[in-house]
Amino acid sequence: MSVADMSCDPDVDLAVRLLGGTPTHEGRDPALLRQWALAATEFGRRMTPRAEAVRIVERDGGLDAGLLARYRSRPPVVEVYTDTVERAERLVAERGWRHWFPEGSVRAAALAHERAHVWLHHAEVRAEFKRTLGHTALRFGRRRLYAYVAGADEVAAHAYAHAACGLGRSPLLLTEALAAAVSCESEN
Repeated sequence: MSVADMSCDPDVDLAVRLLGGTPTHEGRDPALLRQWALAATEFGRRMTPRAEAVRIVERDGGLDAGLLARYRSRPPVVEVYTDTVERAERLVAERGWRHWFPEGSVRAAALAHERAHVWLHHAEVRAEFKRTLGHTALRFGRRRLYAYVAGADEVAAHAYAHAACGLGRSPLLLTEALAAAVSCESEN
């Protein structure tokens, strides 16, 4: 799929595609993936992470590693990859998506995305997120043990960044387009 084609896809379809491409979900019913994508998106939009002391470190090497930013919990640090941020900003300009992603919004969205991961790292938030997704691992009468849904945290973090930064489209679009562009550039 070309980058231009993916910009026509609704954001929820991008989230479903992310979940569908996640290991363990290959054979899942697309309707279930859509249900999880919608639940994770709504959870992300509603999140209100409190400010936490997390060090921000800027570095290069993100394009080679396929990373825009990354949260590490021990010690709490967010790594922002400046080469990837710069490439993403150029991609926004090349595609005419500036109305969706204003100048400087790539870095802001990356930081918001990682702030969401910091928040999702808290046990009580993680438990609420699992309940929201509703994926039951085990049931004992009326009691349920909710399971982790691989990739749903990414969908929620993108939804949070979308809402927190007031973007016209989900950063999922930019992430998918950037991966396609970098892959195409490395083949040439």
